Amino acid sequence: MTTGLLAVIDMQRVFAEPDSPWATPRFAEAAAGVRRLLPAYAERVAFTRFLAPAEPDGAWRAYYEQWPFALQPPDARLWELADEFTDRAQHVVDAATFGKWTPELARHVGPERRLVLAGVSTDCCVLSTALAAADAGVEVLVAADACAGADDDSHAKALHVMDLYRPLIRVTTVAELLDGPSPPSSRLP
Repeated sequence: MTTGLLAVIDMQRVFAEPDSPWATPRFAEAAAGVRRLLPAYAERVAFTRFLAPAEPDGAWRAYYEQWPFALQPPDARLWELADEFTDRAQHVVDAATFGKWTPELARHVGPERRLVLAGVSTDCCVLSTALAAADAGVEVLVAADACAGADDDSHAKALHVMDLYRPLIRVTTVAELLDGPSPPSSRLP
């Protein structure tokens, strides 16, 4: 039996559509892993969305100077969840930050204090969320085959870095999650 909250990180059009400047090359593969996980977590799922701030502040100003296309309001098409997830998203957590470990997401985790992460991008928003949740004392499991990075190398490096945080963060697979949690002592090859 699966336990905890499944947080599906930023499975949005801006990362799914091939012509987007932020297209994630293996988005479809990550989406396939997410689809496999959804039934097991039923109503214990939260989808997140990365949104641009109304007015970038601090270092975010330089970031949005580099990516001006993204300075669009929260209801812009690029920020929508990919079509296959819109009807499945009962709980949506929006944040104008890479990390999605917000007070709202923390409330969804509940007393079990276990968070399963899937989504994009492994080397940015998934990584940022995992580290912040682990710092808050939450057990984090990252479904490697339900995530995708900016490229394969960045994906692999981010998974490696997160797995260094054991036992706070454990990198696992969709199959392992569906069959039951792996023992804390196991490691990726």
